[in-house]
Amino acid sequence: MTHFIMPERKQDSNKGTFGKVLNVAGSENYTGATYLSSLGVLKSGAGYVAIASCEKVLDSIAKLLPEAVLTTRKHALKNINNYTVLLIGCGLGTNKKSVNDFINFIKNNKKDMPTIIDADGLNILSKCTFKNLPQNTIITPHPAEAGRLLNVSVEEILSDLTGYAGKLTEKYNCVTVLKSHRTVVCSQTGEIYVNEYGNSALAKAGTGDVLAGIIAGLIAQKNDVFEMAKLGVYLHSRAGEIASKELTEYSVLASDILKYLPKAIKEIL
Repeated sequence: MTHFIMPERKQDSNKGTFGKVLNVAGSENYTGATYLSSLGVLKSGAGYVAIASCEKVLDSIAKLLPEAVLTTRKHALKNINNYTVLLIGCGLGTNKKSVNDFINFIKNNKKDMPTIIDADGLNILSKCTFKNLPQNTIITPHPAEAGRLLNVSVEEILSDLTGYAGKLTEKYNCVTVLKSHRTVVCSQTGEIYVNEYGNSALAKAGTGDVLAGIIAGLIAQKNDVFEMAKLGVYLHSRAGEIASKELTEYSVLASDILKYLPKAIKEIL
């Protein structure tokens, strides 16, 4: 087994000790992405998640996830420096308001707190002219999103995952998590980790939102973005393996990854 270490859990602690994640997520048609990513934050050990979304999503999440703090995007933007990690993009949508919200949150991240950009955040980023992302940014594209970011075909991305992960890192000066059957993580200095775990159980809608949340939750506890990105990728894929042993690779849902995540964590404690 690859050697990983979970962030330390001090007993003399409170919810602030383990970090506060601001999750800017969700839109009219994508409540699930908000729920899955936010639960991923909490299940991976962060002390607190605040969800900044539209009224419809917040109403739904209030019933699904009472552990989350709910806020408007306007209020969250004013108080962005109160958080430890910014997670943005899961189910965000790509309409004009979503684009403006994305740009405002990225540009107002004054203290360069770690930022994870996923899903629609990446689709918006591919059309933006600015490249100055917060210093500790992680992007988590699948091959189609990577293709849009680099203006190349999916086939080209798949032909050289490691090489294109490096090109994304170079273009955006970030840590890249290029998701595939063998996910590639590239550090800002060009160090490469190729994940050897996981199976087809992870090829299901919502699993990417879960991964983004897990990574954000881990980084909230220990701000080594590359190491926590690698750990998040491993735990996510290992949880999928464990789940598929009981449920089969056919029947694992994204929410099942979160149910089996504690078993993956226990293996490395």
